[in-house]
Amino acid sequence: MEKLEPWFVLKSVPGIGNHLFKRLLDAFGSPQAVLRARPADLAAVPGITDRVITAIHGRRPAADQKAELERVRNRKYHIVTLPDDRYPSLLRRIADPPPFLYVCGNLPPSARSVAIVGSRTATAYGISVARRLSSELADMGFVIVSGMARGIDTAAHEGALAAGGRTLAVLGSGLDRIYPPENRRLFHRISKNGAVLSELKLDAKPEAHNFPARNRIISGICLGTVVVEAAHKSGSLITARLAAEQNREVFAVPGSIRSFKSSGTHALIKQGAKLVEHTMDIVEELAPMLDAGDTRPATETEPPSGAADGLSSDARRVYRALGPYALHIDELARKTALAPGKLAAALLELELCNLACQEPGKRFLLADPQSEPSR
Repeated sequence: MEKLEPWFVLKSVPGIGNHLFKRLLDAFGSPQAVLRARPADLAAVPGITDRVITAIHGRRPAADQKAELERVRNRKYHIVTLPDDRYPSLLRRIADPPPFLYVCGNLPPSARSVAIVGSRTATAYGISVARRLSSELADMGFVIVSGMARGIDTAAHEGALAAGGRTLAVLGSGLDRIYPPENRRLFHRISKNGAVLSELKLDAKPEAHNFPARNRIISGICLGTVVVEAAHKSGSLITARLAAEQNREVFAVPGSIRSFKSSGTHALIKQGAKLVEHTMDIVEELAPMLDAGDTRPATETEPPSGAADGLSSDARRVYRALGPYALHIDELARKTALAPGKLAAALLELELCNLACQEPGKRFLLADPQSEPSR
């Protein structure tokens, strides 16, 4: 657990949120290196302030952090950090991934994950649909992800478990604060057939402000998010919006036009969400991403022999990290370990050679070999 202490120390520095933590990690490679860095080097990281730099220096493990790690050990939980192979690969790609996760159970290695979310006060129709979709998807090998809340979330987990599949629950509280309390038995069933996880301290209460942040993890772990039943201004609509911002698929199940509990899902459909009548509506939409088990290419690629002539070593390294699905520039920096300036130069070189192209939001992918060369 000693190697985890720097993660807790850096996370505890006032002014360091998930975005800045990731930028520091990209710049220095590890929390230990950040804590040892010179003020002048820290000042080069975008978004950092003099106050944060001062707070970083001299920061040491506190008694409560050591006690927290001891509780994790005693309860046989795990801490999974960003570079850890067990950390969900899709979650690592969002703009503000949690630096580390508390985990009860075992995270499945597959990235074939689908989120199923919806109303806490669901109708019998919504419960039935959620159970059926999750059961059928789990039977096809998908990991079902939800928030272990009452209603649709509970039905989604139960459907996956009934099919003998794997499911993940992301809490808006600490692992020692099971919420809702009536789902204690479900918590333990999930942890035996997947995992329950949280980015919050073990004793964190299920406070309202925790849940929107929790929702970005639910959508971030998954290839797509299915909203089964939701009213306007529902938390499930926040999850759907986050999924869209993360460049993931959004699905919605239609309901009765007389039910206000389907007004949110109908709004999503009007906005372009995929309408779901059958499980295959979800599978067919995700099919292009499933060959490698997630959105990354199955193997590293090499530039075409003719186009490769004259490419710099940095450009070749970046090309190998790219695939047919767009990656954010921060993720490319992590995968290639190139400094921002070198990475930008390599990407420009690849674009000029028509080997890579850019999508909005500083996201890059391999260029279509049939596309017109850059002029």
